[in-house]
Amino acid sequence: MNFVHLLIEAFQLALEVCTKSDFPKDWANTQILLGIAYRNRINGDEAENFEKAIEADQLGLEVITKEHLPEYWASIQDSLGDAYRNRIRGDKAENFEKAIEAYQLALSVDTKSDFPENWANTQIHLGDAYRERIRGDQAENFEKAIEAFQLALEVRTKSDFPQDWARIQNNLGYAYFYRIGGDKADNLELAIEAFQLGLEVCTKEDFPKKWAAIQSLLGYAYRERIRGDKADNLELAIAVYQLALEVSTKEHFPEEWANTQDSLGDAYRERIRGDKADNLELAIATYQLALSVYTKSDFPEEWANTQDNLGDAYRNRIRGDKADNIELAIATYQLALSVDTKSDFPEEWATTQNNLGDAYSDRIRGDRAYNLELAIKAYQRALDVYTKSDFPEDWAKIQYKLGNAYSNSILEDNIHNLRNAIASYKNASEFFTREDFPEDWENLQRHIARLDIELENSYYD
Repeated sequence: MNFVHLLIEAFQLALEVCTKSDFPKDWANTQILLGIAYRNRINGDEAENFEKAIEADQLGLEVITKEHLPEYWASIQDSLGDAYRNRIRGDKAENFEKAIEAYQLALSVDTKSDFPENWANTQIHLGDAYRERIRGDQAENFEKAIEAFQLALEVRTKSDFPQDWARIQNNLGYAYFYRIGGDKADNLELAIEAFQLGLEVCTKEDFPKKWAAIQSLLGYAYRERIRGDKADNLELAIAVYQLALEVSTKEHFPEEWANTQDSLGDAYRERIRGDKADNLELAIATYQLALSVYTKSDFPEEWANTQDNLGDAYRNRIRGDKADNIELAIATYQLALSVDTKSDFPEEWATTQNNLGDAYSDRIRGDRAYNLELAIKAYQRALDVYTKSDFPEDWAKIQYKLGNAYSNSILEDNIHNLRNAIASYKNASEFFTREDFPEDWENLQRHIARLDIELENSYYD
């Protein structure tokens, strides 16, 4: 029996004597201590522990009011916010709203002038809540998160609070990475800068696990980086992922190790330098390593994502038999779809349907006409999610590929296929305009003109 469990038992026994009616302050204090113990409890059901922590805090707040004990009340509101933000049960979106409300209540007492450290601490928590918020405008949520983190840095300076400062830099880097507003290239530079600042404190020697985590995040930022040379950025990404793996070993941190292996696979797959065939073999090997931890039963979402990535690597593989590689790609995409269903993960489902369409279009084995029909159906399914209004560029790219599949199809009558191909190319032209994408637009017009002639001639055949 661990120490926290003994504390919980002691507080529960105390509450049998210190009743609300006879000893209201002692009763309330014990409820708050009980809530802290449940939040720190390792044993038992985690979801249940959070429920009991929330219940204890709320009971304590029946006595501890803002009017009579403002500072204490504010600290409980902050703790309640943490419990709601990490809550497992209930509606996740609603839990975040309750967390934000609790943090804002805490800040109504914990002002920067009166309680600067508490104020900064709650700003950090508020930033985390806005960053993960489900409701509201996502762009606005990220701006509020960035603002809260920047406010916290006014108090949590590197000289006075180095660990907190580094943590905020890390959170700020994450927020900049996913930021919707502003210039994407600028945001990625700000993210890289924030992660690098965090590493000034979180060194490998003093904070190895945090150091490795930041290296992995820095790898994501380098991979997505717009500025600088793309080949250089991918080399930087590979280098920092390899650094992270010096700490995040399979033996000691299997989940982090698998995540970094998957990311390293992405970097190898996209790599410009080195031999392309070698890079794809490295990508396949690292994805397979990730799957030794990311099993379908234990990590279904991560397993499906890695299967999809592995499918991309097999589809583009240079070594081995091309026909075999495409069959492997199709098999892994189908495995991914066993988890990434349209109802549960619509975007991931659509992405894999699109990839599956590409694989069927390139397939060597089986009947060519039948494979193209499978490709067309996969692209059409992807368009159920990748609509013109929500994903205009993805929609246009799939329309382009759908046009290619229809123009090559021979199962249906030729006139039907030609009309569908022309319609798909014209749809793609709505996004790939002459002004914005002159080369793509010209190619599309060439396809349309060629098919118009074929269609006209087919009427006389």
